[in-house]
Parts: sequence; C-alpha cells; structure tokens
Amino acid sequence: MSLFVKASKSDDGFCSAPSIDEKTKPIYWKVTNPTLSPSHLQDLPGYTRSVYKRDHALITPESHVYSPLPDWTNTLGAYLITPAMGSHFVMYFAKMKGMSSSGLPPKDIERLVFVVEGAVPLTNTSCSSQKLTVDSYAYLPPNFYHSLDCVESATLVEVTQQSLSLAPLTSNHYLRLPVFELRKLLPAFLAYDFNIHIMDFQPGEFLNVKEVHYNQHGLLLLEGQGLYRLGDNWYPVEAGDVIWMAPFVPQWYAALGKTRSRYLLYKDVNRNPL
Repeated sequence: MSLFVKASKSDDGFCSAPSIDEKTKPIYWKVTNPTLSPSHLQDLPGYTRSVYKRDHALITPESHVYSPLPDWTNTLGAYLITPAMGSHFVMYFAKMKGMSSSGLPPKDIERLVFVVEGAVPLTNTSCSSQKLTVDSYAYLPPNFYHSLDCVESATLVEVTQQSLSLAPLTSNHYLRLPVFELRKLLPAFLAYDFNIHIMDFQPGEFLNVKEVHYNQHGLLLLEGQGLYRLGDNWYPVEAGDVIWMAPFVPQWYAALGKTRSRYLLYKDVNRNPL
C-alpha cells in the first residue's frame, strides 16, 4: 500500500482570542488553545460538555487526559476514540515536545497523521525526509518503517486501525490535493479500508441528508462552531471537540457563528459489513 504525504497550504485562522491578533493567529489555533468551558461555568467544579452514550460520544477539551505515549519519546498523548467505547479504530492527539520521536504502530496497523500545530519531519525506509507542517498529512501503510522526529514542538492528530487491505499497492508516491468543500485525503481505491474527509461549511450551511448508515465516524472539529445531532440529542460544538458516531446513529450538522466551520472526519470504506 502506498505512502501518501500532502504538503500544507497556508491559511488564516478564524478563532477569536484577546491575546492574539485576528490577522496573525495560525490556522487550527483553537484546536490547541480551546475554550475549556463557558465563561459563566469556568468555576463550577466537575463541569464538562463531554458525553458518552451507547452509540455516540462527544469528547470536549476540558476532559482530555494526557499521558506519555507508549514507544514515543518526550511525547504526551490523549486518546479520544478507542475500541473500549465501541469503535474499531483509534483517534488520539500526540503532543510532541522538543527533541521527540514517534513510535511505530503494532504489526498490521495502518496510520494517518494530520498536523494541527508546528512542524515535524517524516523519514521513511529510504531515509528520504518530508517536512509536515500545519494542514499537512501522511498515510503510513501497515508494517512500513517510518519515523517522526520533532526538533521543537508539534501537535498531531492520528488515526490508527487494524488493516483489512485486500489489494495492497506496491509503489510509493506523493499526493497533493486542491481544497474543495469536501476533500478526500486518500484515493477511493479498494486498497484503502478507510478515508479521511476534510469538510468545510460556511455559516448557515448544513448537511443535506439526515444520515443513518453502517459506517463509523470519528470527527475532530478544526475550526468554527455548529450544532450536531446524534440520535435524539442536539449538541453545540466548537473547534477542538471530538465526536464518535457508531453505525446507524442518526446524524446531522449545521454550521453556526460568523466564520467557516471545518472538520476532519474518519470513515471506514470499501469493505463488506460482514
């Protein structure tokens, strides 16, 4: 299966912050500098917007728990979605500090890395290196040797899962995609058993289908804010929030506020549900 790397495209951030100029703050700044709770509830002990139910979960920044990542050096991770809640994939944040290095996934595990803060070089088996910056990503097939070595600091969101590849690709090459309202980060080839979508909504836009399907989702809201329906529940969400959606849970999203809403979405594809 191929190694895919996508270089970043510079952009302006959209999140308000008193200490940072609107014109200079980086894209996805709110993901790594989230609002931990509404101002009128910040002093309320035990308050969280996080919710866990049988068929969905909302994991908000004030409930993230960071600890050292196994087999990584000088890196803290927060597991956001794991099989313990019912998923068949893992999504987590990796906060790499100065002079840090990644570990390799277990055998037959595939990985996608998306950079939300900083920069990190990716080195593969041929010792060639590609610098991943904010809004860059790389897909690493199972059992493919690679290393992420961070000199300063970076924050990554990673998706890993057991590979179910039926038709592995044999060549390595780079992928560069233009920006649309929906970007599919991986090709729609049989060899890939999941994809990652980047979806953009302007204020007031919404999904035109009230979705109910067999696919699972893992979602990270990168920018903006909106309203997510999950089952019979309606959740206000904002940049930094993570959602897990089990198969067949009714789901729908509308963008609110005054700026673009963007989210990263995991979706299992190309496999018979049996």
